[in-house]
Amino acid sequence: MPYKIIEKKEIAPSVHLLKILAPDVAKAAKAGQFIILRIDETSERIPLTIADFDAVEGTITIIFQEMGKTTKQLAKMTSSNELRDFVGPLGTPADVRELGTVILVGGGVGIAPVYPQVRAYREAGNKVISVIGARNESLLILEDEMKAASDELHVATDDGSKGHHGFVTDVVKNILDSGEKVARVVVIGPPILMKVAAGMLEPYGVETLVSLNPIMIDGTGMCGGCRVSVGGETKFACVDGPEFDAHKVDFNLLMSRLALYRDEESKCLENHNNNHKCTCRGEN
Repeated sequence: MPYKIIEKKEIAPSVHLLKILAPDVAKAAKAGQFIILRIDETSERIPLTIADFDAVEGTITIIFQEMGKTTKQLAKMTSSNELRDFVGPLGTPADVRELGTVILVGGGVGIAPVYPQVRAYREAGNKVISVIGARNESLLILEDEMKAASDELHVATDDGSKGHHGFVTDVVKNILDSGEKVARVVVIGPPILMKVAAGMLEPYGVETLVSLNPIMIDGTGMCGGCRVSVGGETKFACVDGPEFDAHKVDFNLLMSRLALYRDEESKCLENHNNNHKCTCRGEN
């Protein structure tokens, strides 16, 4: 069945929000899970974390940044357009329970998947301190929503255009150094951010969780494309995650695997821009 887009808006430069009518997915969705969508019969399948869900309304909200061929196609869609496939919810839900004080960190578009976790942790009875950051103020997303869902909200920008002049990790360090007793830190954002955060937090002995976004194809653990190394063991992000212990993740391997098909991705985007058809190796 086609899945109708009922809302579409650009919430930051090249960052878009889509609200999709998908009642069955919305009824089952939990914080930390994701979906895999396909625009039409010839499109690639891409995973996107669920940024919000409403079981009563029957909708799933996704937020994405224009990067490659498919996200640029998505960006051109409008409300009333339909998606061919919308599969989910996939992945293991976030481990949300009452712990005490929890810091949730979102960097860039990573703020989107942090948002439902902020709500869930607070609903579970935790004190929630949220820290969000971006390169500059124009790229900050969901600030009002995060403020409403959190007990405290801290903002950081690389250029100092809003909030702390620096990185989200600086803010987290300041909170811990202030003597705040923190039970858990959750960090979602670019791999380099999660790697740096894990390294910074290790001396504090605070449990740190990250949500990984490796290359993913089927989303069911069958293809092995999303394999990551956690604690020296191979895990599949689509079924074992996407949430893992940050101190056990091999981030260097993760980042090298993310770069494996960069040339092919660039070529496909170039073909798309020139209205040429892309074919995958499987089709060849």
